Amino acid sequence: MTALVRPRNGRVIGGVCAALARRFGTSATTMRVIFVVSCLLPGPQFLLYLALWVFLPGEETTKTAW
Repeated sequence: MTALVRPRNGRVIGGVCAALARRFGTSATTMRVIFVVSCLLPGPQFLLYLALWVFLPGEETTKTAW
């Protein structure tokens, strides 16, 4: 498993689903579908998404010395 960070590439809104997909080895589309379907169930899914968006660190890029 990789570290749970929001990637710079492949994000649609906040990169949370892309980060979770990368962490668990699935496609980002699959994770997005799972999230949308889970929003049909009662619970704090949307609030959890917002919390992950705020608290997950973004992926750092490597800086080149030019």
